[in-house]
Amino acid sequence: MNDVRAAAPLVTAAILVIGDEILSGRTKDKNIGYIAEYLTTIGIDLKEVRVVPDEEPEIIGALNALRNRYTYVFTTGGIGPTHDDITADCVAKAFGVSIDYHPEAVTLLKANWAARGIEPNESRMRMARIPAGAVLIPNKVSTAPGFRIGNVHVMAGVPSIMQAMLDEVAPTLKTGVKLISETVRADLREGDIGTPLGEIAKAHPETMIGSYPFVDDNGQPNTNLVIRSRDAQTLAAAKRDVEAMLVKTRAHYRKSA
Repeated sequence: MNDVRAAAPLVTAAILVIGDEILSGRTKDKNIGYIAEYLTTIGIDLKEVRVVPDEEPEIIGALNALRNRYTYVFTTGGIGPTHDDITADCVAKAFGVSIDYHPEAVTLLKANWAARGIEPNESRMRMARIPAGAVLIPNKVSTAPGFRIGNVHVMAGVPSIMQAMLDEVAPTLKTGVKLISETVRADLREGDIGTPLGEIAKAHPETMIGSYPFVDDNGQPNTNLVIRSRDAQTLAAAKRDVEAMLVKTRAHYRKSA
């Protein structure tokens, strides 16, 4: 077996979702799943997601905990023009730096507003306030930029804008060995295979094996088994054991019926 973990260290990430509207249920988050799938595809392991209110101590505490634990942190929400959009200020305080109007952000925003006949005001200008030392993340949808400081990427909460920002960020990220996966339909209930599946998982510690129950086209309870690994040979070996276990288990239940 190839020692893929030694060859390419894991690259990890966390998502910090910021906003009272998410916690109240008024807004349904559409970013977590998108970011998770995006990161997995490029070889970054999402390890944790936190959702915090628009409260300074909560944002700073969560941000400091996550940025010290993982390779990258991606925040969404709280960089708009209203009084409760305090993410940029909190990031500055977490890093111990000042915050002020970023000249490039000011230029971009004023040009956009002029083209649309919108007058700059104090609220709108809040979107140009960026922590010292941060690098802008372009926003090709609505101009107002996100920013990167250290290992933290601060992005918008609006899904279309966040997705555009993530596309800008992705080429700058270091990545690890991508997970590969195989899905095997069990044609058994999840409870039928729990014990032998656990034994297979122990026998193949370099894989991740998940079971996902569903109702099949015949209206019967069924289970999909998903096997994941970073090494093709390891994955194939675990899949063979899973398939052999399923043949044996199906025969047992047919005999018992």
